[in-house]
Amino acid sequence: MAPATLITNLTQQWQESLLRWHLGYFLIPTTVITVATLLANPVLLACILLSRALRQETRYLLLANTLAADVLFLLLTLATVICNATSAQMPGLVCELITAATVTLYTCVILTITLMVVDTYAAVRWPLRYHSILSPGRTHCVLLGVWLLAAVYPLSLMIMTEVKREDPRETVAVCLVLISLGFVQLKNIGGIHVHFFVAALFCAVLISFCYIRLYMVTRTQGIWRSRFSRARVTVLAHGVLLLLYFTPGFVFTLELFLFQNKDISVDLRVWICTLNACVFMLLPRAFAPYLYGLRYREISHSLMQRLHQHKRLSKVTAS
Repeated sequence: MAPATLITNLTQQWQESLLRWHLGYFLIPTTVITVATLLANPVLLACILLSRALRQETRYLLLANTLAADVLFLLLTLATVICNATSAQMPGLVCELITAATVTLYTCVILTITLMVVDTYAAVRWPLRYHSILSPGRTHCVLLGVWLLAAVYPLSLMIMTEVKREDPRETVAVCLVLISLGFVQLKNIGGIHVHFFVAALFCAVLISFCYIRLYMVTRTQGIWRSRFSRARVTVLAHGVLLLLYFTPGFVFTLELFLFQNKDISVDLRVWICTLNACVFMLLPRAFAPYLYGLRYREISHSLMQRLHQHKRLSKVTAS
């Protein structure tokens, strides 16, 4: 069977399953999580970018990059869910662009939060040389490298897919990253699930190494003695958030690995994919501004300062 026919058949089955199980209602949690995140992320981004002191700190630049990528990821996901829920026909090229952008943004966030842990380790391990090693200029270069590294693989896949596309005017009824990348695998372009699994495993191992080393370096300093010490609470909060970020990625990799398995029903695939894409992938982005952003005292202080300034200006204007 031709690849175009396979894509058409699967997207039709997927669309029928979405309608049969009324999974369009997952647009509601997607919208709620997106709105909740959009209420916090732009505010925190403004606090970081408008403060000269915060812009000079590597950890805040990394946090700003994570928040910005999260916002773009949520908007793309929401747009895709709306199109799928309304059964809108989408050009194949547009769907491939959305797929490449979504994978790039997700990969960028995973790489950035990994660098945030490495940054914390470097600040504790080499406090005297930390600022000379990671100056703001070098951090900007690192962030540029992160975006390029995150974009290279999905863009390469998109270009190869478009070169092999039989009908340039082809449209799809359902646009999903899983389906797009699954059919790329069917064309023997590469073991995509292996690439994602190895990359995620490398980041997870690096994060675990940094946290273990941090504990070994700081365990004699007394910051872990209290059950509710700031160090314990911070590590717990970051650990929960990292788990929320990484788990959906591993689930997606498993979905991709089982994409050609005919023993799994389409309905089960649709349910797992919908839950993962509309809920689990979005939850860490809703928690990130509160577990990462507002726990930084400098950001909280900057935010309160700007709120007080705005209140004073409002009083002056009213009088």
